[in-house]
Amino acid sequence: MKSPYIFTHRAPKEAGEKPAVFLLHGLSSNEQDLLQLVENMPFDCHIFSLRGPIEHPPGYAFYTFEEEGLPNQAVFDQVVQFTRLFIEEAVAEFSLKQDELYVMGFNQGAAIAQALTVVMADTLRGAVALSGFVPQFVVEEYRKLPLSSVQMFIGHGEYDYVYPLAWGEASAAFFEEYGAQVTFKTYADGHGVTAEELKDLMEWFRKQ
Repeated sequence: MKSPYIFTHRAPKEAGEKPAVFLLHGLSSNEQDLLQLVENMPFDCHIFSLRGPIEHPPGYAFYTFEEEGLPNQAVFDQVVQFTRLFIEEAVAEFSLKQDELYVMGFNQGAAIAQALTVVMADTLRGAVALSGFVPQFVVEEYRKLPLSSVQMFIGHGEYDYVYPLAWGEASAAFFEEYGAQVTFKTYADGHGVTAEELKDLMEWFRKQ
């Protein structure tokens, strides 16, 4: 891989052309964080877990921001482009099944995953956004491809005081407006992933 990203790759159990899931962690975390969520995937696939390129102790970040919900657009746009190129390079290098590519993120990673869905709707099979949001400049400025072929799982905590529930509701409404097939679920939790949410997510993946 020529990409500057540091990442962890888990190969499928069997050889051949396989689906792939690209994981994007939250603020101050790292590429090991979300791997626990995909240990019981219902299908054999590649897992690529990317480390955010910006140091943010005790871990890393995908973008800088003035306050929660307001990313630095120049940095955010660049990371979206770098991540898109990483996915495209991985498709070629690892012989990925091109019609079964998924992005999945939590917190900052969910914001990046949703922006990627907008710009890669003709490439991605699905996207998972856990406790995230869609930046306003993505809504207003990004060129939107038809999303009718995209499946989305958006999960959010009802008591999330880091990224309020209204942000998750706005994400679901935005993608529904542009034709994506959205599964939106809320959970009696704060800013995290519950066992119930993980169960729902694995069921969603199974149906894909």
